[in-house]
Amino acid sequence: MKLRPYGDTGVLIEADAGADPVALCRAVQARAVQARALPGMVAVIPGARTVLVEYDPRLMSFDALAAELTELDVQAEPATGGAEVTIEVRYDGPDLIAVADEVGCSVPDLIRRHSSARYRVAFCGFAPGFAYLRGLDPALHVPRLAEPRTAVPAGSVAIAGEFTAVYPRRSPGGWRLLGTSSAQLWQLDHDPPALLTPGTAVRFVAT
Repeated sequence: MKLRPYGDTGVLIEADAGADPVALCRAVQARAVQARALPGMVAVIPGARTVLVEYDPRLMSFDALAAELTELDVQAEPATGGAEVTIEVRYDGPDLIAVADEVGCSVPDLIRRHSSARYRVAFCGFAPGFAYLRGLDPALHVPRLAEPRTAVPAGSVAIAGEFTAVYPRRSPGGWRLLGTSSAQLWQLDHDPPALLTPGTAVRFVAT
């Protein structure tokens, strides 16, 4: 893996090809808790191919943190953890038929492929509670819309590229909409407020 400075208070870890950023994130967290080797660590944030480690420069330098990060035992860290989250979906999205035609399958087969896969949250972003889920059937990998919608309804279940997701609130978006869900993805009075966090296992159930 490669380590790069990220501003004055961060280290960006570029994971090796095929490496799991969630597992890498957990390895960093485990080292900080168990060995107390990272006293200046503030946050660890996984991305699609990278992990950002934020630190307090008053307590640790970039070089000291980088030296600790090169000692990580990533293989020992599980990629998933906690209970699986089930999300009920009504497959009634406006792009359902068009996506089925594009990938060359029937609508029932598209629904089966999407709902039978087992997903895991790779990372979160774009909006509070928006989780990028890996595990989508490669046959369903389709590009985003050429022109994004100005308003996607909250609860929309969508796909784009290798990911699937549920929009936590009404917002612009260019993903293909397959259905809708009433799941509450973001609730400020919950701890954590996000229903889906990195590493969480997820499955969809057609209703």
